Amino acid sequence: MKQLLLIILACLFLTPVFAVEPDEVLADPAMEARARDLSTEVRCMVCQNQSIDDSDAPLAKDLRVLVRERLVAGDTNDEVLTFLVARYGEFVLLKPRFTLANAFLWIAPIGVLLIGGFIAFFAFRSRRGQNPEEKPLTEAEHEALKKILSPDS
Repeated sequence: MKQLLLIILACLFLTPVFAVEPDEVLADPAMEARARDLSTEVRCMVCQNQSIDDSDAPLAKDLRVLVRERLVAGDTNDEVLTFLVARYGEFVLLKPRFTLANAFLWIAPIGVLLIGGFIAFFAFRSRRGQNPEEKPLTEAEHEALKKILSPDS
């Protein structure tokens, strides 16, 4: 029981570990905070599901250094991201921008849901009016039903 409690406490106090190395950190805390924010928006091209802030890959380190160099040179956050997109393509962003080139990818799921909803609506609507005709029982069916339901059987 004591070990379980220690494990739970250790999990609660764990903090995320970032891959930023001490030689990459900028002297200006405000500039470093901007670099960290930008690093969380840029995809590691090796790991592909991690930001460069979380990745230990050499390419991620190069990108972190590049981001810091651009910030020191005076670029704004948008200029840094635009530079990276121009160099590596839209894939470098973890959250791609909404542009005309990728508008279909953003709109397609909504369109598919709407089209499916219309198809389902009209399919159910048209079936609601289609009731099969009720035919009365024949005399033979009446006799068979009486025979089944009679308590004498």
